[in-house]
Formats: sequence, structure tokens, C-alpha cells
Amino acid sequence: MMVSSCSLYQTLKTKPEPEVKIISKPVEKTVVQPIMPREIDLKEPYWYVVSKANLDEFLERVEKEQGQLVFFAMSVPDYELMAYNMQELKRYINELQEITVYYRKVTKGVDEDEN
Repeated sequence: MMVSSCSLYQTLKTKPEPEVKIISKPVEKTVVQPIMPREIDLKEPYWYVVSKANLDEFLERVEKEQGQLVFFAMSVPDYELMAYNMQELKRYINELQEITVYYRKVTKGVDEDEN
């Protein structure tokens, strides 16, 4: 009696366990919105129109303003702006592509990613 007295007291005193109900319901997946890339920052180049009538005037003006003469019908800073604009477009497209890949991974199931 001494050996099992505590265990008998507990079993007599405890109430039966309540029945556990298992309920399954779908949980909606929360998609975190990624940060959109910053806007495209394009610079506007200035285009010169050169003809025989204004060639001498154009040459003087370019040498005075830019200090050098190159024949591609635009000033060097404006050409650099065009190169900058192309890099901006490339950056923007790459960032949008990363966002697209992110959404595809988040919204597709794991099994569908293998395809």
C-alpha cells in the first residue's frame, strides 16, 4: 500500500481528458511585396544640326564650349548622357526581372519550380 498510495490518489482525483477536435482549414499565403526599383533617371542630350551653312559657326561654338572637336554631331557630355541612359535602362530591366523571378518563386508551388 505504501508503494502505490500516491499513484492511486492521483488517478482517483483526476478528471477524464476532454476530447480533442482537429479542424483543418486552408491558410492563405501572405506574399511580401518587394521594393520596386527606383525610377529611371534619364538625362536629355542636346543634338546639334550641322550643315554647310552653319559648319564654321558650329566648329567655333563647340571648341569654345567643350574645348575639343569630335564629329559625331553631339557634344561629349551629351554622348555620355546617352551612355548613362542606356545603363539606367539596363539596371531598371534587371531589377524588374529580379522582381518577376521573386513573384514566380513565391506564387508557384515547390513542385512547379522544377518545370
